[in-house]
Amino acid sequence: MTDASEPINLFEYEQLAKTHLSKMALDYYSSGAWDEITLRDNRAAFERIKLRPRMLVDVSHINLKTTILGQPLEFPLLIAPMAFQCLAHPNGEVATAMAAASAGVGMVLSTLSTTSLETVADVGRKFPDSLQWFQLYIHKDRGLTRALVERAYAAGYKALCLTVDAPVLGQRERDRRNEFVLPSGLHLANLSTISGLEIPHAQGESGLFSYFAQQLNPALTWQDLEWLQSLSPLPLVLKGILRGDDAVRAVEYGAKAIVVSNHGGRQLDGAIASLDALAEIVTSVNGRTEILVDGGIRRGTDILKALAIGAHAVLIGRPILWGLALKGQSGVSHVISLLQNELNLAMALSGCKQLQDIDPSLVRF
Repeated sequence: MTDASEPINLFEYEQLAKTHLSKMALDYYSSGAWDEITLRDNRAAFERIKLRPRMLVDVSHINLKTTILGQPLEFPLLIAPMAFQCLAHPNGEVATAMAAASAGVGMVLSTLSTTSLETVADVGRKFPDSLQWFQLYIHKDRGLTRALVERAYAAGYKALCLTVDAPVLGQRERDRRNEFVLPSGLHLANLSTISGLEIPHAQGESGLFSYFAQQLNPALTWQDLEWLQSLSPLPLVLKGILRGDDAVRAVEYGAKAIVVSNHGGRQLDGAIASLDALAEIVTSVNGRTEILVDGGIRRGTDILKALAIGAHAVLIGRPILWGLALKGQSGVSHVISLLQNELNLAMALSGCKQLQDIDPSLVRF
């Protein structure tokens, strides 16, 4: 018999996590920019798209395995880069990394993690096929950025994931109201050892908003990608693309993968839902690079829809934090397994026994 207190889907995890987080942490994790229109649209986009299942297919054995940038995955899922995971649980990014590596899915570590990139990489080294990428924000201090890239390469990360949709930080009004700042004992583990950087306390403003304004480089352009790629041999992934012409430019400037993303609705409110941007980008790129998508994924059927439109894999963010807040590593592991099992079932019910069987004919807009 199932334990009545055990969440059986990601929505239940979200509801239960609310009782395990401080108001500041909950608002930081769950909020979107301004009126949170894009935040809601990310979810609504998946609900609008319908599935057209095939019948009388032998689905007695379902194969979910795939590769991203040549790295194997047990199923097409990566954990999106999310800052400050120790706000959810003392083990933070280490618990997330353990759960991801154990399940054979990828993890993208945030520049603004509360655990050092070396400590998280040590977790990955325990699993030979572990896929870990390092998410990068480019600071005004280029020496600091260079040091981060060199550390990520030395630690064994498999790719650099450059966030391109945050030249400045979106206005998240819940964080502003809370005057968001990291609580005592938590710090920017990747940055404080380099330069002593911390999230400032800003009167009447989010400390993170102030940090971005003070430290990140809003003058970044396509031409800077050449410099970035000169710092290491790591493949470059661009996260935050929402237009076909930008996707083409990303390929021209050397990106090996693109993440179609609006930053979880946390940057430009009113921006297109990630899923709604996906088809144009798939068409524009025309197979020249691998495409991933994030934003609003809560069910195995959502992953199926994204793959049918043309994504090679998906990233999930907030549900990982809900699992982390509720049960630490075991909660993250359970969230991952729920999605894996739901995708397995959705594929069986759609007449797809392997990922290669998933194509655009499965969906109707």
